[in-house]
Amino acid sequence: MRYDRQRRLAAEILGVGESRIWIDPDPEYTEDIEGAITREDVWALIKQGLIQVKPKKGNSHSGWLERRRKRVRGHRRGYGKRKGVKTARGDPKRDWINRIRKMRRFLRYLRDKEIIDRRTYRRLYRLAKGGAFHNLTALKRYLREHKIVESIK
Repeated sequence: MRYDRQRRLAAEILGVGESRIWIDPDPEYTEDIEGAITREDVWALIKQGLIQVKPKKGNSHSGWLERRRKRVRGHRRGYGKRKGVKTARGDPKRDWINRIRKMRRFLRYLRDKEIIDRRTYRRLYRLAKGGAFHNLTALKRYLREHKIVESIK
């Protein structure tokens, strides 16, 4: 009572996948369905309503909206939900922008307070732009090691 042939024929006739074909499970019609071996026979069963197409399954958009609202508030974002490395989730460019701005702000401060001269400022600015310093701490370490500035916080 698998009705494989009938299911395949019905799927072909109706233009849907075999998984969407519903065949009446009533034992009263078993013989009629088993006897349907041609396309015409299967078409007749479709007309009678013994073979039908199941509706398409879809994803609920309201569920997605609800989850999105939660995530905006910071819910459903714990360690168990995370896949991939930190940089895959956060933008590396944004990270660079924040670091370089901090270094440039510091260099500007040193120049304006006349702790370093304009030529030194330019040289350090270019080094920072070229990625010579990973962060502000590395820049400060460089200034101390090269005796450009004696003591910095």
